[in-house]
Amino acid sequence: MLVSTAEFRKGLRILLEDEPFVIVEFQHVKPGKGGAFVRTRLKSLVSGNVLDRTFRSGDKVELPELEEKEMQFLYKEGERYYFMDVSTYDQMFIDEEHLGDAKNYLKEGLVIKALIYKGKTIGVDIQNFVELQIISTEPGVKGDTAQNATKPAILETGYTIQVPLFVEEGDYVKIDTRTGEYIERVK
Repeated sequence: MLVSTAEFRKGLRILLEDEPFVIVEFQHVKPGKGGAFVRTRLKSLVSGNVLDRTFRSGDKVELPELEEKEMQFLYKEGERYYFMDVSTYDQMFIDEEHLGDAKNYLKEGLVIKALIYKGKTIGVDIQNFVELQIISTEPGVKGDTAQNATKPAILETGYTIQVPLFVEEGDYVKIDTRTGEYIERVK
């Protein structure tokens, strides 16, 4: 399937030189002289390389044939994260390098979407918010009411985030997986 440069948007996946890329940034430019063009910054979904590419207005590019599978996280062993396909119950692993920041939020039973290109997993999409338990943090000091004061806290996944002083060990917190930031304490 082909798309025109007029349909470019952030997050669109395109095929370039037989490799899938995602559009990170784009800008339509209409100079006083000559034809309009689209300046883009693309990130490879396979290697992670970033490149700048300019397309003439009206150019058409191909969309990659990517398959998305819902997978449930089972466990981690070394650098490999094991998942189960929720429709076929087949098990497979994804190397840590293809998980990106999603690895910081994976807990047993969490369902993600694996992105597959030519039979190989090239990345994962995780939900925007996850709820995880705090397993270690310093106790808040009574009377310390500085505005927006935070302290480090270690999540059940082993990842460390900054949380407000009132959050304690054992609390569950909601985290935005896109930014890695604390959102709220969950009851």
